[in-house]
Amino acid sequence: MIEKTAASVQENVQKVIVGKSDVIELALVAVLCEGHILIEDVPGIGKTTLARSLARSLGCTFRRIQFTPDLLPSDVTGISFFNQKTQEFEFRPGPVMSQVVLADEINRATPRTQSALLEAMQEQQITVDGETHRLPRPFLVIATQNPIELEGTFPLPEAQIDRFLLRLSLGYPTEDEEHAMLLRFERDDPLQELEPVTTPQALRALQHRVRETRVEESVRGYVVDVVRATREHPDIELGVSPRGTLALYRCTQALAAVRGRDYVLPDDVKYLAPSVLTHRIMISPTTRLRGRALTDILVDVIEGVPVPVEEI
Repeated sequence: MIEKTAASVQENVQKVIVGKSDVIELALVAVLCEGHILIEDVPGIGKTTLARSLARSLGCTFRRIQFTPDLLPSDVTGISFFNQKTQEFEFRPGPVMSQVVLADEINRATPRTQSALLEAMQEQQITVDGETHRLPRPFLVIATQNPIELEGTFPLPEAQIDRFLLRLSLGYPTEDEEHAMLLRFERDDPLQELEPVTTPQALRALQHRVRETRVEESVRGYVVDVVRATREHPDIELGVSPRGTLALYRCTQALAAVRGRDYVLPDDVKYLAPSVLTHRIMISPTTRLRGRALTDILVDVIEGVPVPVEEI
């Protein structure tokens, strides 16, 4: 059931997004885990289009927030105002009260405004003037940021980065994909014709079923060993948090289900580790000066952890 729905969503999104099947699959993994996605890439790659296509395919409500330096927390969460007709305070919800929220160029907003998303992302609720409001479920934040533009940006604090389940990058299309894109968008925008292939209610049921995917003790131990190795590597100043351990564990369950299995393989852990763990690691200043890439360090970490093998 999960595999069939995931395949339908992937096929539907690919009516708009040319190629990038691996990124779409990982985005579905995040959806099934009720996690959030940080997409870091240059402008014009298709980050917003991916978010819109995914929301439409899932039948979810969608709101986009353009993060700017003058954006206030209340512009995200909403406000309480005094209604003179009823003589009572009423809550006017902000754009975060949606099932899929696109936080566009999130690193352009001030840390105070960025923090307005923290409670929403972790607890699926917001608090305005001491009153708590539950967010609609499913709830997914897709945030984008431009890695090459530093002027006028505010780096995301570690506490907020840790709340993103996955960090993805679309990358430039291949030559064939770029030709196919021109043909696909030659006459009209396929996004406008996109229809849902599932419902939020059905998606919620799948999110619960994903957690039933079996994880053997040896594979569970492998997840823990990989995470703990990031805390002991000499080039890493800040290793992966326990929240990262749980994130990797949940993602392996979702990936196995999307690929039609009811059990997790060690290869699932190795495949997901870069997307789940890289943004949770802080390398030491000395390593940064040496120009060593974080992805290379993570490869060293993974290769240094013995892979569990089935005993015959």
